[in-house]
Amino acid sequence: MTDKKADLAGPGIGDYDELEKTLPNDYRSLLDPKDTQNAITSVKNYIEENLCKELNLMRVTVPLIVDVESGVNDYLDRDGSRTPVQFHISNDNDKHPIEAQVVQAATKWKRIALKQFGMGVGEGLYTDMRAVRKDYFLDHDHSAYVDQWDWELAITSEQRNLDFLTGVVEKLWKVIKGAEVHAQELFPQLKTDKYPDLPDKLTFIHAEEILEKYPDLPRKQRETRIIQEYPAIFIYGIGWTLEDGYPHELRAPDYDDWVTETKSRDGRPMHGLNGDILVWNPITERRHELSSMGIRVNAETLKQQLEITGQLDFLKLPYHQALLNNEVPLSIGGGIGQSRTFMLLLKKAHLGEVEASVWPKVLREMCGRKNIHLIE
Repeated sequence: MTDKKADLAGPGIGDYDELEKTLPNDYRSLLDPKDTQNAITSVKNYIEENLCKELNLMRVTVPLIVDVESGVNDYLDRDGSRTPVQFHISNDNDKHPIEAQVVQAATKWKRIALKQFGMGVGEGLYTDMRAVRKDYFLDHDHSAYVDQWDWELAITSEQRNLDFLTGVVEKLWKVIKGAEVHAQELFPQLKTDKYPDLPDKLTFIHAEEILEKYPDLPRKQRETRIIQEYPAIFIYGIGWTLEDGYPHELRAPDYDDWVTETKSRDGRPMHGLNGDILVWNPITERRHELSSMGIRVNAETLKQQLEITGQLDFLKLPYHQALLNNEVPLSIGGGIGQSRTFMLLLKKAHLGEVEASVWPKVLREMCGRKNIHLIE
């Protein structure tokens, strides 16, 4: 059980000896550095264009920094283990200062943006989000620099259900799968018998059902086992406490709705209107998370989740007050990791091959020994 508890606060390997075993020994990039950059541009354009078509989205500008007092920044987990970069803006010789934070994600800001930009039901937005998450362990697929397509769509109260969530996820997967086909048409060397293509369809499964299959395994090991059976999955219900007394993974209480009761395919009670897209990465032979998303809390479920997590003091913040007073649209939204997606579709072994970031010396040397060339 100790292993299960330690496994809750976010993904990652957490040990460079283990990472040494994870990174492939016979790796050779299928694209040279120049083709890699061209492929990134092509895939990025394809995904953005088709996200807009599938979900009726428009691009908007997203903040890099936010005011601490707004309550808009994303704390990622409910345990407070991942805190944002914060700094003081003295402004006018400290007469009108601001305490600012670098965003960790645009999750909550996007919902306010739906109102700010006048989005009606069925209309939405996406952002080219950049963030800093300083508390990550830096491995092959976790960087302190985070880039995502963050998107948000205004919905009705009647659409707050699993069927609607499932339909939206299927549209996202259509875009990701289409991007793979697009990349291979432009760069045929990406089509190889060595690495299988993504499946045409996702397998949908609830976190509780995965626990039933592997009751003694901690979360990351459960995910690894299930995606070896189904190489692309969407896991419903991340955040609710499962039968073993632990959530599948911690989720913050003030964006995704993980408390609403739903039913499994065979009629059993479940919880949660959110989830993650995970795939099997044939290069690293590990789980690979592409997206986290969900139907967002309404006023009622916001209060329920804050009570469960002991964070009712958040209700005094402007963002939370806006939700309580129904001043922002009901919505569904999520984030798709850009570098994570490029890494997968371009058959790369490390994020540093598709993004420029900072990496510790031990990791850079390890990659050098394994013919993995990071962007300097």
